[in-house]
Amino acid sequence: MNHRNLLAPAILSAALLAGCAAMGGDGPRATAALTPTTGNQTMGSVTFTQSGDKVIVAGEVRGLTPGRDHGFHVHEKGDCSSGDGMSTGGHFNPAGSPHGQHGLGAHHAGDLVSLKADASGVARFKFESTTIRVGSGNNDVVGRGLIVHRDPDDYRTQPTGNAGPRLACAVITRN
Repeated sequence: MNHRNLLAPAILSAALLAGCAAMGGDGPRATAALTPTTGNQTMGSVTFTQSGDKVIVAGEVRGLTPGRDHGFHVHEKGDCSSGDGMSTGGHFNPAGSPHGQHGLGAHHAGDLVSLKADASGVARFKFESTTIRVGSGNNDVVGRGLIVHRDPDDYRTQPTGNAGPRLACAVITRN
């Protein structure tokens, strides 16, 4: 019997498990398929994975202005029916906090990290949030809207961040 033939599946299984663990998060998961608002071409996909007290937010968005930052927010309503994304309402803010920068002081639960487009207009990202949840609690993003904005978030203008028109919209759904 060839021991290498027995060992290969075990090594492959261990490598696959290590790869899954490195991706982070084994708790509830939600996804959002961003579609362009009327007259725009921005689209992408985002996953939200609960991992302990953090949510890992990861994804890719295409059709952005190359080399530019774009506001990125969870909005109150999971409704993209208006064509311009306005049917999602304002930023998701169950605690009534002021608008601000994700991870730095007071901010809406829905204030996420701004997206930075590369030279081809693509933003690839992965970050952690402790202000949102997947599947439970007041800060649960399931059923909420997800919006990509045209402009950078200034982190000061209340309550929007002056991030401009909505380029893409999605409803966050639990997997």
